[in-house]
Amino acid sequence: MERLRVSCFLFLPVLLPAILVNAQNSNPSSPQGPQSVRAGTSSSPQSQTDEPTIPADAPRMSKQTRLEIIRDFETQIFYARAFFPMGAKGIKLKDGVTTPSGPELQQALALWGPAVKPGDPAHISYVHIKDDHIHFDINGGPVHRKKWYEHIQIAGANSQVPLGPEQSAPNPHGTYLDVYFNKYVPEMTARQLRDLLYPVLDFKAKNKEEAYLDTVPPKVKEAIQAHHVLVGMNTEMVVHARGKAPKKVRERDGETDYEEWIYGEPPQDVDFVRIVGDEVVRVETMRVGGQKIVRTEKEVIIERPDKDTEAKQEDRPANAPSLRRPGEDSENAPKPADGVSPAPPVAPPDFPQPSGSPGPGDVVGSRK
Repeated sequence: MERLRVSCFLFLPVLLPAILVNAQNSNPSSPQGPQSVRAGTSSSPQSQTDEPTIPADAPRMSKQTRLEIIRDFETQIFYARAFFPMGAKGIKLKDGVTTPSGPELQQALALWGPAVKPGDPAHISYVHIKDDHIHFDINGGPVHRKKWYEHIQIAGANSQVPLGPEQSAPNPHGTYLDVYFNKYVPEMTARQLRDLLYPVLDFKAKNKEEAYLDTVPPKVKEAIQAHHVLVGMNTEMVVHARGKAPKKVRERDGETDYEEWIYGEPPQDVDFVRIVGDEVVRVETMRVGGQKIVRTEKEVIIERPDKDTEAKQEDRPANAPSLRRPGEDSENAPKPADGVSPAPPVAPPDFPQPSGSPGPGDVVGSRK
């Protein structure tokens, strides 16, 4: 026992400093521990969300960065934040401003329809970095790209025969996005490029609903989140607010055709949403107690395509015949001296006028 006591006293001076140092490091109130952790970490929320903007004097994008951008963005899934019209015209983005926009965009959507709508999921299928802009093909691009075997040709003695079709077929579901810069494509990170694309492409949204809500006005967003229909909404907003209508009834009020979307069944509240064209014009609610609430005043204003412009362009063919010379204005075209256009020629009286459209073998007229 005495030997054991002696050995304990001998090792006590050695163990005591180690115990004190360990207790000081494990003390949560010690200021040294947390300070060392904060200095060594790089995954704080601020460092993850704050990304420096691209400097104005940034050099041209290097070859290595080009490869990294292409590898990072091709096949990426995103949610659209803007309308992309079908056809050969896509969207151009420069300094946060998109073109076409306003009436020009509405006209393109009315004529060709949207290839991608706000909130729709899509993918980047091709990335091409050019001198002053970056080109993104979305959902395959506006034109189907040829496969590798379609570029092969069989050469004979006097001719060459391609294995695939010579012309690429249009892709109605595809579109594109061009991001322009002032002088050249500068050096940047993939995260900085995502921030530039945010006005039209959303890479952070978790689902389609979240992406769509960020594209509508604040009043509409609050109504959709509350499952409330406002007069002036379009049909897509109604679907996001209440879902697809269980019942739809088509009726006619005078010269106006409308569609009634019915939500709910007695003994619960029943909503009758009247839609003319693509706009909610009336909301009628029947309460359980028999109270009837009707709303017809417009509660929100949504931009819509110009139907008059669309109808005028559809009525007149693209290459309508004209007697004017190339480049001649209609105001400068020759006119009669009296300003009255001559009447169309009338058939001679000895030619009988057919009552209907003549068919094969019918006698149109005979001369006496």
